[in-house]
Amino acid sequence: MRVYQIGANEAQQRLDKYLKKLLKEAPDSFIYKMMRKKNIVLNGKKCDGKEKLEAGDEVKLFLADDTLDKFCGTVKTTQVNEYTKAYAALSQLTIVYENEHILVVNKPAGVLSQKASPADMSVNEWLIGYLLQKNVISEQSLSTFKPSICNRLDRNTSGMVVCSKSLAGSQYMSRIIRDKELAKYYICIVQGKVDKPFRIQGYLYKDSNTNKVTIYDSLERIPDMQRKEASFIDTQVTPLISRQDISKLEIRLHTGKTHQIRAHMASTGHPLIGDYKYGSAKVNQKYKMQGVNSQLLHACRLEFPADTPDGMEDLSGLVLKCREPEIFEQIINH
Repeated sequence: MRVYQIGANEAQQRLDKYLKKLLKEAPDSFIYKMMRKKNIVLNGKKCDGKEKLEAGDEVKLFLADDTLDKFCGTVKTTQVNEYTKAYAALSQLTIVYENEHILVVNKPAGVLSQKASPADMSVNEWLIGYLLQKNVISEQSLSTFKPSICNRLDRNTSGMVVCSKSLAGSQYMSRIIRDKELAKYYICIVQGKVDKPFRIQGYLYKDSNTNKVTIYDSLERIPDMQRKEASFIDTQVTPLISRQDISKLEIRLHTGKTHQIRAHMASTGHPLIGDYKYGSAKVNQKYKMQGVNSQLLHACRLEFPADTPDGMEDLSGLVLKCREPEIFEQIINH
């Protein structure tokens, strides 16, 4: 028999969902059968899996140790080593803000937000390595809750990435991002002169084969085969510095889709400097000689809503800022 005490990161979810994480190698049918036969009980009583867990609840598993070892599995040593290596290797990541529930990190260009292949190191692995190092989480707790990033930036975009440290933090961030309550601002440098603010809306279609998106100004212009997969996008542009050949802009995303800023700005005739996918190869080559190795796009500011649930009061009306890399100033003032 083993007893599991429900903590804050396991609470507020259904029992069956928790059990499927805990007994991750077991078939669902086995889990429900064990509940029916009272081999798994909640607070000493028979359960069916629909119960909502609360902190302090007690889950007892009346199963043989070899059965539990077989179905629970463990976080492999190789995984823990991976997290430790990522924490050491990605030392250029800096923490902008941290509390009990979330952590906001400044990601340099060139670092992945999440893995693209098994061998990659990303902010996700760095985060778990950091939390293990600080004893915020344990290897055992990773079987039922794994901290992770809440928003994603392209590899070659720098700036703030929000990470969840707790289940409550993950659920809160997921909600305010989904409901567009988290205001996200970016700094970019684009080709051409932009001297007036404007707001553009349209539709974005992503080709998964090429990982490239196409912008349409209306639904009617989208080919029939692409229409169902197209997403509405809304981008607000404010000029900060306007030169004859380049401009520094502040962008507010009212929607957040893959390559939205890069493709939307290119569709207006003002592609990002350093963006080889949507910009001018000739122009980008010129700026590469000046030290530009990736698109000049930086997630610079986050504004949290004033209305927050209990336990999230620290985030009420919080404004986080993160200065863009020096290369931005060098290019705009060159």
